[in-house]
Amino acid sequence: MVALLTINSHSWMEAEPQRNLEILGKTILANDYDIICVQEVNQLLHSKAAKDLPNYCQAAGTPAIHEDNYALKLVTFLLENGKTYYWSWAYNHIGYDRFQEGVAILSKQPLISEGLLISEADDEHDYHTRRVLLGKTKLDHTEITVASLHMSWWDKGFQGEWAKLEKALLRVETPIILMGDFNNPYDKEGYQLILNSRLQLQDSHQTAVTSYGEATIQAEIDGWQGNQQALKVDYIFMSQDFQAEKSEVIFDGENYPVISDHFGLACQADLRNNER
Repeated sequence: MVALLTINSHSWMEAEPQRNLEILGKTILANDYDIICVQEVNQLLHSKAAKDLPNYCQAAGTPAIHEDNYALKLVTFLLENGKTYYWSWAYNHIGYDRFQEGVAILSKQPLISEGLLISEADDEHDYHTRRVLLGKTKLDHTEITVASLHMSWWDKGFQGEWAKLEKALLRVETPIILMGDFNNPYDKEGYQLILNSRLQLQDSHQTAVTSYGEATIQAEIDGWQGNQQALKVDYIFMSQDFQAEKSEVIFDGENYPVISDHFGLACQADLRNNER
């Protein structure tokens, strides 16, 4: 059985970011997740470069990690509490005029990582610039490929981004897990595009033996101005190599405190064939 978690952390934009980071860290410690994917992992543009990067697995071309990098702070908190995670970070673009914003993967096992540009834009000053962080690691002694991603909306680039990501993943020979903020609501065009892919992915929340919760955003948040609906835009998609046993919306105020403008998603799954 493997345990997975994804959360768009909103990082240092929240009112009590340190409190939220510690809640996230304590939840990871309590549930012993094998792999965690985090989006909106920020560091200030002009903060100091970090000198100590415990268990960091750099993706080629990634800028220097700063002392306030949210993933570094999270990994350090976990290490101080007796839990070691390897981690990688991929840089997307400047956010809120003062942050370098990216996506991260934490894994119990070492990572071989790369940042895959999926947007047409490749300019840190353009928020359309998107990279998926792809990491090769192991679960139950089986090599797998995991992606941490924060994609665009359906009418603002998602289709082209998905086409590039799909093309890259079709060359992957390992089991695949995609986790993150897809910015496309459940059962709409973007969601159906993913399910109709030649990758034959499954939405773990729908195929799990048991599941809890539905929406991952409530009404209007950054990027969803004017929205008045509760929507599910955060997912864990898996190749058919996995059987999802339990999936639950987390950090929703009932199942752990709210720590972001997004709720998280946790999943427990079995590898159908761990000899692959």
